[in-house]
Amino acid sequence: QLQLVESGGGLVQSGGSLRLSCAASGFTLDAYAIGWFRQAPGKEREWVSCITSTDGNSFYANSVKGRFTIVRDNAKNTVYLQMNSLKPEDTAVYYCAARYYSGSFCPREYTHWGQGTPVTVSS
Repeated sequence: QLQLVESGGGLVQSGGSLRLSCAASGFTLDAYAIGWFRQAPGKEREWVSCITSTDGNSFYANSVKGRFTIVRDNAKNTVYLQMNSLKPEDTAVYYCAARYYSGSFCPREYTHWGQGTPVTVSS
């Protein structure tokens, strides 16, 4: 059974850091593009970042560019989202998603989703 499990969320003060993990089981991540998304209360889900499978290219939403870094560790079958300089507006449930995809850019749609991990940034 293909499964993604996020972890690492929690409560942090503004300006602090968190590292989210997205661990895969039942399949190997190296052939999958991985995306991170978030959904704040009362808002639609938004894309945050992604990393390709083939080239390891990374992409970021403008709202997080320069503060967040996505990294994949194929040996651990895990993708990380390092979040620095966190702001209250980063508060949301963060989801990782995967899709078997070999392009140099990230796909628009994903086929596998985790259950999410909550992040709360206090001011």
